[in-house]
Amino acid sequence: MHFGMFMEFGPRPGGTEAEAFAEGFDLVDAAETWGLDSAWLSEFHFSPDRSVLSSPIVVAGAIAARTTRMRIGLAVYVLPLNNPLRIAEEAATVDQISGGRLDFGIGRSGFVRAYNSFNIDYGESQGRFEEALEVLRLAWKGETFSYDGQFYQAREALVVPQPVQKPHPPMRMAATSPGTFKVVAEQGLPLFVGLRGDGLGQLVENINVYRQTWRRCGHDGDGNVYLRVPVYGAETEAAAIEEPRENIIYYFERQARLIAASSPKGGRAQSRNTAATLSALSYDDILATRVAFGSAAGLIERITEWQAVLGIDGITAELNAGGMLTAAQVKNSLRVITRDVMPAFK
Repeated sequence: MHFGMFMEFGPRPGGTEAEAFAEGFDLVDAAETWGLDSAWLSEFHFSPDRSVLSSPIVVAGAIAARTTRMRIGLAVYVLPLNNPLRIAEEAATVDQISGGRLDFGIGRSGFVRAYNSFNIDYGESQGRFEEALEVLRLAWKGETFSYDGQFYQAREALVVPQPVQKPHPPMRMAATSPGTFKVVAEQGLPLFVGLRGDGLGQLVENINVYRQTWRRCGHDGDGNVYLRVPVYGAETEAAAIEEPRENIIYYFERQARLIAASSPKGGRAQSRNTAATLSALSYDDILATRVAFGSAAGLIERITEWQAVLGIDGITAELNAGGMLTAAQVKNSLRVITRDVMPAFK
């Protein structure tokens, strides 16, 4: 079982952007020392209260320079918001600096706000994503190529440097809607999933669709699934339940507001239903189906359950999903996970 952490580099109320970066890098240093497998970086634009990670690829390079062991992931690089040739150069550069430790998570985002600010029509996001993925795969062959798409063009391009990992850094794609699970499998890509909208039962069905499609397409193996989920560890079960209460309730309330306010036109009915589901969750509901909070023993039990029910291959822990836990609480939770939980799955 692979264990990673999902990072937002969120600013503290009254804090500075420099302090947000410093706190994030301090957690990276602890994770590297304590043996965590990976750190995954989010991508946020124009959200000063939420995150300073508008350029996660730059932060990935900084992490590569201060670590030697831990893998560095993007979760996810929003492909339609940038030129794929530039993306190919940047990602290959980080793969070189890290000695082949980059994991390249990709997606197109379900929120339209960033698209509006960049003056990109969200209705073009699927087409832009598909073309960008084609360009990336061509660029990382190490050969001169041209490309003539609807949204992107390239003329006699030879991307330098080339990535260390061959044929390219491992890609992993996020999926939330049932149709996307099928698309990810058809592409032969590993999968990112979360427990946000419809809960555990729907996620079981969607992962089954992914694996069935994977096998039908003739890909090797059975696919690969990482679950991104809020995790909180403490020395006692009581502390693990009580300490993150306010933080996680706020997180799901915020998710409901964001989904309701930022959904694309074609998905507004589904988004309203998802938002209503999230806003109606009680703390007991959250504990039962949406998070892993507990002592080491409790976390081992919950992750073992998910491994059996979902067939997941890895956990990407959101250590401070609502951004309200203290730095000391977050670091102690990471200590519990790496010291007392991870060994049970290695």
